[in-house]
Amino acid sequence: MSLTPQTGIMNIALYEGGKSSIEGHSDVLKLSSNENPLGPPPAAVEAITKAARDVHRYPSTDHAELRAAIGEAYGLEPERIICGVGSDEVLQFVCQAFAGEGDEIIYTEHGFSMYPILAHMAGATPVQVAEQERVVSVDHILAAVTAATKIVMLANPANPTGTMLPEGELERLASALPEHVILVIDGAYTEYAEGYTGGAELAATRPNVLMTRTFSKVYGLGGLRIGWGYGPRSMIDVMTRIRQPFNLSTVQLAAAQAAVEDASWIPDCTALNATQRARLTGALRQLGVACDESHANFVLARFADEAEAVAVDLALQDEGILVRRVKGYGFPEGLRMTVGNEAQTGRLIAALTKWREGQA
Repeated sequence: MSLTPQTGIMNIALYEGGKSSIEGHSDVLKLSSNENPLGPPPAAVEAITKAARDVHRYPSTDHAELRAAIGEAYGLEPERIICGVGSDEVLQFVCQAFAGEGDEIIYTEHGFSMYPILAHMAGATPVQVAEQERVVSVDHILAAVTAATKIVMLANPANPTGTMLPEGELERLASALPEHVILVIDGAYTEYAEGYTGGAELAATRPNVLMTRTFSKVYGLGGLRIGWGYGPRSMIDVMTRIRQPFNLSTVQLAAAQAAVEDASWIPDCTALNATQRARLTGALRQLGVACDESHANFVLARFADEAEAVAVDLALQDEGILVRRVKGYGFPEGLRMTVGNEAQTGRLIAALTKWREGQA
C-alpha cells in the first residue's frame, strides 16, 4: 500500500533562499536576502543574551507582553494581534483556517513565491492574476474573483518589484471584495514606505482584512523568525485555535519585545535606507539599467535580457557580491539588489560601473 499525501502538497516547489557564500571569496557582500545592514537593535541583542539563561523555562502561550508592546508601538489593540514564526506562519494560519479543497486563493503574477505554496498546503487552488507595469492591479484581481475565492494575498510594498499600491487603491479593493473573501495585506516592508501604515486602518475597520508584519526586515531579526498579524477579533480567534501554543520561544519573544520598544530604531534604519536606495537607483539609471521607484529595502534592476542579467550576476560574484536572480518571479532579466549601508552601496555601484565599462 502506497502513502498518498494531501491534495496539493506534491505541487509545491521547494523554496530557495538567497546564497550566502562565494567560493574563493572571504569578504562576501550579501545583498540577496533584503537583510538590514545595521543588523538588529542592540537592545534586542542584550535581550537575547539575557533570555538565554532562561531557556529551560517554557515560554508564554499567549504572547501577551509582546502583543502589548506591538500594540503600544503601532497604536493597535493587542487583543487583535496574533504572533507567528515569521509572518509566513501567520499567512499559513489564515490559509489553513479559511481555505481548503475546492477553494481559490488569488495572488499576483510577481507576488511573493510563498503565496502559491501556502495555497497548496491548504489544499486550495492558487490563482495568479496579471499586474500592470509591475504594479498590483485592483481591476485584474476583482475580475478573477469567483464564488470559490476565499483569500486574496498581496504584498505592499511588493517583493521583488518594490512597487506599491496607493492606499486609495487598497481601500477600493477592500470595498469591492465580497464579504466571504479575506484580503491579506502582507506588509513585510511597510516601515520602508514613508507615511504608510501597512493597511492598519483597513484591518481595524473591515471584517475581512488581515494585515501581517515581520521582525525580519527593519528590525534585523530574520534569523529568529518572528512575525505578527492584525485583524478582526473573530478572525484572530479562529487563527489562534490552530496556532501551536509554544510556537515562539523565550528568546524570540524577548528579542522582539526589546526591538519594538526601541523607538529610535526604525527612523534611523529607514533614513539610511532612503538615502542609499536613492543613490543606488540613480546609479543604475545612469548606467542605463531600468528600475522602478522602490518603496522597500531593495531595488529590482532590469537588464536588457536574461543573458545580460546572468552576466552581471557573475560579474558581481567575481567582485564578491551576491544579489538575487528573480527569474522565478517572472523577471528573467532582473536582479534584486538589497540596499546596504554607504560603504556597501558604494562597493555595489563600483562593481556595476566596472561591468558597464567592460561592455564599451
